Order: sequence, then structure tokens, then C-alpha cells
Amino acid sequence: MKYYLSVDIGASSGRHILSHIENGKLVLEEIYRFENGMEEKDGHLVWNYRKLFGEIISGVKECKKIGKIPVSMGIDTWGVDYALIDKDDNVIGDVYAYRDGRTEEPIKKVHSIVPFEKLYERTGSQFQIYNTVYQLYADKLTGKLDKAERFLMMPDFFNFLLTGVKKNEFTNASTTGLLGAKTREWDKETIRDLGFPEKLFQDLALPATKVGNLRKEIAEEIGFDVEVVLPATHDTASAVMAVPASGTPLYLSSGTWSLLGIESPVAICTKEALNANFTNEGGYNKSTRFLKNIMGLWMIQSVRREHGKKYGWGDYVRLAEEVKDFDSIVDVNDQSFLSPANMIDAIKEYCRKTGQKVPETAGELALCVYDSLAVCYDKAIKTIEKITGKTFDRIHVVGGGCQNGYLNKLTAKRTGKKVVAGPVEATAIGNALCQLLYDGAVGDVNEAKELVKNSFDLEVIG
Repeated sequence: MKYYLSVDIGASSGRHILSHIENGKLVLEEIYRFENGMEEKDGHLVWNYRKLFGEIISGVKECKKIGKIPVSMGIDTWGVDYALIDKDDNVIGDVYAYRDGRTEEPIKKVHSIVPFEKLYERTGSQFQIYNTVYQLYADKLTGKLDKAERFLMMPDFFNFLLTGVKKNEFTNASTTGLLGAKTREWDKETIRDLGFPEKLFQDLALPATKVGNLRKEIAEEIGFDVEVVLPATHDTASAVMAVPASGTPLYLSSGTWSLLGIESPVAICTKEALNANFTNEGGYNKSTRFLKNIMGLWMIQSVRREHGKKYGWGDYVRLAEEVKDFDSIVDVNDQSFLSPANMIDAIKEYCRKTGQKVPETAGELALCVYDSLAVCYDKAIKTIEKITGKTFDRIHVVGGGCQNGYLNKLTAKRTGKKVVAGPVEATAIGNALCQLLYDGAVGDVNEAKELVKNSFDLEVIG
């Protein structure tokens, strides 16, 4: 039996999932799970990368404990964030988290050098205050870039810690705002214009290629050696690989963030796409994920945390369904919801400001969040259909958020489209598919998608 290990690390949690093929189906087994979250340090939000790497190692050790040694492993994470490495292979300073507020001045300076319209024309990357390009300019202003020899996105960085090999992978690099929309390589013109050291940005490696084997000391600690293989290291790119439909299906990768879009053979950098703040990110085989980044379940996660976790996810659904005469809608992409001191207060203040009824109960807050997400999905879908000239009769919802049947029903109602929910562990599945492609266990991406269709139950709503 051949096992493949997917290490899937999101902004709020991580998991190690073993996969194998049995009777023509992909079988998953979660063997390790851990919590993740930003930490506050010296007035900034940072990632505790040492702790995260320790969790990666602990999860791999579980394979030895249960006697299921993988032939390969792959790591995917969120996008945008990175580590800077000096000439001695040490990390320079802290690894900042995207919700940190250090980019306000850098954004102004970047746009004074390369106006956003020009930046979008070159890269096709949406404007978000946390974009890597702005974070790197913040590092330039503090002198941090002066010591840097290499720039590694989070999964690249963890691969380096495992293997000693430094590789920049294409799909995560595409979240930086520094990749050419047409070339799908680093946009050297923008890099030069902004005064970033060109040596930081090395050749891009594609998913389903090898990084290397474990460092000797890591292999000794774990108890075995294993090939480290590149999946689509941006978690959304992996999730999209697991959408059980070929061609250009409409998808929603639903989790802490909601990523709604289609796969396109080319980047779409029109004026309409710019005005709608759509982005062009990389997918398997250098495809383009044309999508809208939507705040997602982060809002209800924050509400639950502020309620002291006294309500479960099912409680919020039940309480929302019991609400009568409440129809307030917020713009979930409003910057006030990105990293507020208090999410509940931010929602109430938005409703107050816009002259709507203010949610007071847990049910009203949940309904406000869920219905606002569905309204935002509908708006994004209409924009995609207008820009591309394509129409869609269904939306494939994948990832952990696809388990929220209530949100799926609201989405079907607001959009007038069928919602196909599943698979849940889409990111880990997509990660595994790249390892299967590397190993030759599946022939191409269409065969991989057929494997997904045959392996997991899907629910159709609407």
C-alpha cells in the first residue's frame, strides 16, 4: 500500500492527512491536527514559525507510530506571507502575519512609484492591504531587505527547514502581487521599479515536482526518510484541484476565507476586473484562478470566540433559523472586518452606520454574517458572468465551509444556482493529487478529478 502525506496548514488550524488508493477510490485518514493562530509581539501580529514547524514534525512522527510510512509528503499553507533568509540561512526578524497593520504607509509609497492601475495591468493581482508586495516594501523601509538573500513563501520556508532546499513554488508566488499576468514568472520590471533585490526571486518550481529528501538530522528524529514533493502550495490552488468537475467550473473554496472564481487559461486584467477587485492567481499546470477574495467564515469564527465559544457551529445555525424580521446585510469585504478589536462591535457599528437594524442576539449576528456572505457570493458570480460572458447553473463549494448546510441553502437562494457541496478536505485532497501525479499513480489532472468524483459523496442543494 502506498501512502501520501498531505500537510495542510490554514490560518486557524493544521492537519496531517494520509491518502492511499484502494478499490479505485482515494481514501483519507487524518492522523494529526493542531491549532494555529497569529500571535502578538511588540505591537505586531506574527506567526510562531518554530511552533508550526514543530507541529509539522510531530505530525510526520505519527506515521511511524501507526506504521504507515508515506512515499512522499507535501505542504500547503495560506498565501501572501513569507520569511526572509540571510546569507547564513537564518531567518531575519519575525515572520509577520497578513492581518498585521504595518502596510499603510508602504501602500502609498508603492502606488506613488507604480500606480495601482499599472500594477494591476502588469500582475492582475487584486488590491488587498496585506499583499506581499506591500509587506516587502515595509521591510525595505525598515532595512530588513538589506540583509536578505532569499525570499520564501511559508510553504517554501517549511520545505527549506525540512530539506535544506530553497525553492519558490508557482501557485503561492502568484499571491504576492509580483508575478507577471502574461508571463506567469516574476515581474522583474515591478521588482526593479520598487527597488527590491532581484536575487531574492529565483526560478519558480511547478506543482508535482520534487523539492528534496529530509535533512539527515530530521530523518533521524522522525525515524524515516521521505521525498518532499510540491503540491499546489497555496491552499486554495490545492482545493481547486479537488473540485470534482473538468473545464471551467464555478467554485467556492469555503473556510476562514471564501475564494470564489473559475479557472481560466489566461489572466483577465480588464478594466472591469480591476474595478471589481478580482485577482488572477496560479493553478496547477500554470492555469489562472480568476477569483474574488471574500472575507469568509473568519467573521463567525471571531463572533464565536467573542462569545467565549459557548455556542457550537450548529447552535449558530439553529439560532439563525429561529430569527424573524431581521434582514440587515453588511459588506463582508469592508476593511472594518479584516482584523477588528471586536468583531461583534464592528458588525453592529456597520449596521448602525448604514441605517439598518442592529443585531443584538447570537441568532441575529449569525444570520447577518451568513446571509451577508450569500449576498456577496451572488454579487461576485454576477460579476464573473458579466466579465467572462459565461453563465453557470451550479457552484461547487469545497472545503470545511461546505459542511454548513444552512449557508449552502442561503447561497442557493441568493444566487438561484444549484450548490454542489463537497469534498470537505479539498485542500488535502488536492495536495495528495499532486503527489499522485508526481508518482505516476494518476496520469493527468482530468484523471485526478475523476478519482475525486468516484471517491467522495457530494450533496446537491437547490
